[in-house]
Amino acid sequence: MATIPWLVDVLRGAGVQVVVEGDWLNRMRPGDFNPIGVLWHHTASTSSATNPHPALNICINGRPDLAGPLCQALVDYHGVFHVISAGRCNHAGASGGSGPIPAGDGNTLMIGWEIDYNGVSQEMTAAQYNASIAATAAVLTRLGRDASHARGHRETSTTGKIDPSFIDLNVMRADVAARMAGGGTAWSSVVDNTTAGRFTAGTSWGVSSYSGQRYGADYRYADPVAASDPAWYRFNVPAAGNYRVDAWWPANSGYNGATPYIVATSSGNRTVYVDQRANGGQWRTLGTFALPAGDADRVAVSRWSSAAGLVIADAVRLTRV
Repeated sequence: MATIPWLVDVLRGAGVQVVVEGDWLNRMRPGDFNPIGVLWHHTASTSSATNPHPALNICINGRPDLAGPLCQALVDYHGVFHVISAGRCNHAGASGGSGPIPAGDGNTLMIGWEIDYNGVSQEMTAAQYNASIAATAAVLTRLGRDASHARGHRETSTTGKIDPSFIDLNVMRADVAARMAGGGTAWSSVVDNTTAGRFTAGTSWGVSSYSGQRYGADYRYADPVAASDPAWYRFNVPAAGNYRVDAWWPANSGYNGATPYIVATSSGNRTVYVDQRANGGQWRTLGTFALPAGDADRVAVSRWSSAAGLVIADAVRLTRV
């Protein structure tokens, strides 16, 4: 059985902060391990600045129904890689095949990062994202594989896994490819209607968790009126430049067919109309816009629509391009 004793050195060489967890070189499951790629997961535990790695003990020691170790490394809230194993781990299960990863034993084929966030009401932090990109790029380079060999568990699973959630895996792979080509990771930020200090809406906006297509725990809704009454999303844009704006909404036949999204650009407000009766439960691109630097309200959902149906405000993402 092959092992990857080079893992810690490769991660540190990529600038990733590493904590070695005990006897990682000898902690592993029996069986074959000949990895050709990296598999991304989320732990389903709620991490925080004061409790950055709640799933670490489980990832090391396992659960009653699944023996540990459960991944080669856990990525904590601050983006620190806790290296657990240099060998085979119980993280992937059967692979149904995805991209260049064939069907077969996922634990043989893949090195696993467990990114410690709950994936239901919590997305991965920017620190987790950036560290995962750097680590994945470095490991794939060491394996002699390209960025297409990085996959999400939901792509390879044969049992309906959803992890890692709240992330566009194609964008994540593109950032890995850019890193491998010598570039940096594109800045990206998501604001949900529950993001503290980043979302504001008036009292006419209700709260609902009705749709399973929602982003996070719930979303906001309001009747259309001949007044803007916007729900605003605030972003701290790191530098003036061009940014892709994506929106996420749950779709329903009773929702609005011409919902206005307002983007506060460098040259003034721009309005984009979307049909929230369709294309829900995924990121949809509103366009690419020139935005100024600074911490300010950047995107809004307006109630001023002539169409019938509830106007929905769920999540918005900015990505520098």
